[in-house]
Amino acid sequence: MRRDLTIRHTTLTALPDSVWQETSLEILNVSNNKLTSLSDAIRNLQQVRILDVGHNALRELPSTIGELAGLTDYLYVSDNALTELPASIGKLSRVRYFNAGDNQLGRLPASIGDMVGLVELRLSGNKLASIPPTIGRLTKLRELYIARNDLFEIPDTIGELTGLRRLSLESNRLAQLPPAIGKLRELSELTLRGNKLNTLPDGLAELKQLAWLDVRANGIAVLPSWLADLPLQKLDLRWNPVASYPSWLDELEAKGCVVFR
Repeated sequence: MRRDLTIRHTTLTALPDSVWQETSLEILNVSNNKLTSLSDAIRNLQQVRILDVGHNALRELPSTIGELAGLTDYLYVSDNALTELPASIGKLSRVRYFNAGDNQLGRLPASIGDMVGLVELRLSGNKLASIPPTIGRLTKLRELYIARNDLFEIPDTIGELTGLRRLSLESNRLAQLPPAIGKLRELSELTLRGNKLNTLPDGLAELKQLAWLDVRANGIAVLPSWLADLPLQKLDLRWNPVASYPSWLDELEAKGCVVFR
């Protein structure tokens, strides 16, 4: 009984029906083809724990994907043509890694907050203007990537992701950050490059584990003095309209922080 099936780098636009009869599969990798759809019969693959359908031409995911009770390790749907995710995606409460980056997602279903097993979530390279507040339920998250979208705001509930280590919000349209971001006490890397920030919220002063901070290409003219008290190893300030750099930046560098200005 086959447990691993890989079909890659073909010109297939649909998978043969025989694939959905492989009910013992634990790993299904059909990435890098020309697939435009997946059959509802994907529900048959109850043992699959790793599913890779990335780098295809999928326009939608079948709602039956939410019935994959065995999916625990890895769900990769990156680099397709998806405009939305089915609400049933929230039923995948055991999956730990989910990558839906580089699609055309304009919104996320509120049910994404039910994917409570997630440790890493990648949504970069879409068209998201907002994130549902339900994201605050994903309390096991350690890494969250939402770069290269159209985000105007981040919900306050992001402060509930208290185990988060890495957060990438690069290349969005953020003019401010919620004060609740100061609750992310385990955060070690924060990327804010290419937004519309004029100031940094004082809540960031509470991030006592923050080692990397990238605020390149924003509108920050004055640097808050509390930056000097963070355990930074890298601070990137380039392409901001800072008129005068404070002397404490030299002190940061003396402590071993690499400062780009």
